[in-house]
Amino acid sequence: MKIILASNNAHKAREIEKLLPEGVVIETLKEVGYTKPIIEDADTFEGNALIKARAIYAEFGRPCLADDSGLEVDCLGGAPGVFSARYSGEGATDEKNNAKLLEEIKDKTDLSARFRTVLAFIDADGNEHLFEGKVEGSLTRVPRGNEGFGYDPLFCPVEHPDKTFAELTLEQKNEISHRARAIKAMNGWLLQ
Repeated sequence: MKIILASNNAHKAREIEKLLPEGVVIETLKEVGYTKPIIEDADTFEGNALIKARAIYAEFGRPCLADDSGLEVDCLGGAPGVFSARYSGEGATDEKNNAKLLEEIKDKTDLSARFRTVLAFIDADGNEHLFEGKVEGSLTRVPRGNEGFGYDPLFCPVEHPDKTFAELTLEQKNEISHRARAIKAMNGWLLQ
């Protein structure tokens, strides 16, 4: 089965592809020639994932997968949340987002946080399915590691409290990550 992934994020595509059942092939938006902007203006991860999946399904009428993921920091009331990718505003980059987050938490004592992913899968018949995954952990005050992307250098999962996601191998991260857990839930449904 071929599934169009509503993303051009190479890291994300690589993570997802390693977790899907044998015989499932991922095609990115670039590979299928989709270049239209998709405005993610929902106030929930579920809403944004569905916006992307519905846009791709409307264009191609084929199975498609979209996700919306983010970091929720308890001492910031769940921020950056759905704004994780654009937390530092216009022209946001991973470095700028991380710098803003470090500034926001500099006087905080509770650094508990979680990564959360919601996957929206639309099957060949147009039926919509949602799958969620999350991983609890805490933030560091100094970025560490060279793997991963986004807030990975600042987040230590409870399963590896002395290492950030950016210090884990892709295989270690895929055992416990929010995206991996959501995909495992989806795989259980796909393999039924």
